[in-house]
Amino acid sequence: MKIHNLSLQNSILNTFISEIRNTDVQNDRLRFRRNIERIGEILGYEMSKSLNYKQKAIETPLGTSPIPLPKNDVVLCSILRAGIPLHNGLLNYFDKAENAFISAYRHHKTHSDDFEIIVEYLACPNLEGKTLVLADPMLATGQSLVATFRALRPFGKPKAIHLVSVIGAQPGIDFVEKHFDENVHLWIATVDEKLNDKGYIVPGLGDAGDLAFGEKLQH
Repeated sequence: MKIHNLSLQNSILNTFISEIRNTDVQNDRLRFRRNIERIGEILGYEMSKSLNYKQKAIETPLGTSPIPLPKNDVVLCSILRAGIPLHNGLLNYFDKAENAFISAYRHHKTHSDDFEIIVEYLACPNLEGKTLVLADPMLATGQSLVATFRALRPFGKPKAIHLVSVIGAQPGIDFVEKHFDENVHLWIATVDEKLNDKGYIVPGLGDAGDLAFGEKLQH
């Protein structure tokens, strides 16, 4: 797997990362969602550099301008619900993309910290020969990305696969790397070193879904 860690170079991206982490800023839900969206735009822009392009002649009022345009058939797939703002950021740049949505949540069989990933809802177009962009803002254990990708297999074999995340933990990245082949790209805004005992990223930012949309009842 090819890993593109954007935090290895300083950019304006640092500002948005600092605000989604900062407890004094992140509780403004509108700002939190918008910052995740802006991070998605930056990740999408960087990812666009790896796509395939074809020259097209564009007619202007004064002549013709040859411009290389992306020719990939892109499908954006986000993991609900935390993935919605990230999805919107990617869609701002890939506005002609097809879209897929999938739910995935942690199911604790007992009161222990052990869990399994449950996939219940899935809406997806045909993926055969297309460029799949699978987006999940928090790459913690990596189990959600692996489980959702397996659930997408009946919809066809993509020609290319890109994973997009905002914050990842190194153990989760290592886990994902074992389950995707070497041609898969991971685009990630920043990487933290570890997970806590409950499988959450440290220092991370908390629960991205709750920060974006409000706390949910547990059942």
